[in-house]
Amino acid sequence: MVIRNSFGLVVALIGADAIKAGIRHAFVVMTTMMGIAAFCCSTSAAAHDRADKQARDDMRTDVDALKAIRDGRQMFRMNTFGSEAFWGDALGLHEAIAGSSNGGVGPGLSPKAALSLGLKVDVEALPRSVRRAVQNGQIDLDDPGVTLQLLRLDAVVGVTGFFDNSRHIRSLGIQCALCHSTVDDSFAPGIGQRLDGWANRDLDIGKIIALAPRLDPLTTLLGADADTVRTVLRSWGPGKFDAELVFDGKAFRPDGKPAATLIPPAFGLAGVNLHTWTGWGGVSHWNALVANLEMHGKGTFYDPRLDDAERFPIAAREGFGHVRAEEEDLITPALPSLHIYQLALDAPKPPKGSFNGNAAKRGRTIFNEKGQCATCHVPPLFTEPGWNMHTPEEIGIDAFQAKRSPDERYRTAPLRGLWTHTKGGFYHDGRFATLADVVEHYDDFMDLGLSAREKADLAEYLKSL
Repeated sequence: MVIRNSFGLVVALIGADAIKAGIRHAFVVMTTMMGIAAFCCSTSAAAHDRADKQARDDMRTDVDALKAIRDGRQMFRMNTFGSEAFWGDALGLHEAIAGSSNGGVGPGLSPKAALSLGLKVDVEALPRSVRRAVQNGQIDLDDPGVTLQLLRLDAVVGVTGFFDNSRHIRSLGIQCALCHSTVDDSFAPGIGQRLDGWANRDLDIGKIIALAPRLDPLTTLLGADADTVRTVLRSWGPGKFDAELVFDGKAFRPDGKPAATLIPPAFGLAGVNLHTWTGWGGVSHWNALVANLEMHGKGTFYDPRLDDAERFPIAAREGFGHVRAEEEDLITPALPSLHIYQLALDAPKPPKGSFNGNAAKRGRTIFNEKGQCATCHVPPLFTEPGWNMHTPEEIGIDAFQAKRSPDERYRTAPLRGLWTHTKGGFYHDGRFATLADVVEHYDDFMDLGLSAREKADLAEYLKSL
């Protein structure tokens, strides 16, 4: 009763129309606020949906990248790209490995002999029973039949044996890992965990190829007899390979030394423009070139620079710049994942105690300042970002190897992980036996005026990268 009377008093005082107008205004304000709230909720939901989509896309990218790395690892370690048609079917290299006692030819290749040629064994591929037998001296490492057993287990790094239903070897192919992987010797010398991307500076690939009973494809290509070809192959030495030999036929340098160059590492290449000592192209270009022209796989390759008959007479004659797979292309589909895996291989850090820490700290200052090393070896890539190539005159050496490449230059080699490939010397051909020799060369060529201590400190810094 009191409430009704009070409301009536308010109506009487301000008027019914004003009350109605106020109610309408309140309704409009309430409706507007509700609309704004609804809009905000809608906008928030849309933003949330976009964030969810972005998260899903990011996760998909991560998953795809990890899958590519896994696929690339498998290709790097196990894919022969059809190269067995050359190494096995044509050259008969598997017959030389088996030996006459196992259906092949000659004495065969025993595990001990294989290890002496730098071939490596993946300990993870060996069953525990085999490991125990090796440790207990119960396996004859002078028996080529044991080498065949290792091939059946896929335990020989970079090599795949193909066997028939009777377990006799019928062919043999090779992988990227043959030259660009080694092992940590954790089980025994030459037997251990794989180290992908490391240059196998023990591998005497020339002597291994020279074992083949048939060299007709190479003698025809090079226009030389089998004895001459074997002499060239055996001249290379451990850790060296002459990729350009089948392009230009130049087996020896003007000074009479072999034209083969050291196998470079395949790690630490993320951000690095070029892969090889003399450029040629990026990582994927060189993968395609090697898989098609050096490994003799079955794929597609295009590089019209090889049409230069004056510089590359063999390559131009054979059409190596225009390769097409006759049947299935076994190389091109593998290139993306193989590329991603190689870029994922970071340079390994040097082991503790392998360099003098205090000297390396001083050497870093020399590297960046007085030594002028960082002018070309730009940290943290330790090569130039961009086109990292120099003329022979710029680095004070001869032009022989540079002139065997399209750009006639040498690449600024990235220095991270340098400690892993000190065996065999430095530069493309190992002409400098030690890092001290490299430092001495630049001190003299560039007239740096480094003291004996500064040179030693600089060498210690290079070991620390």
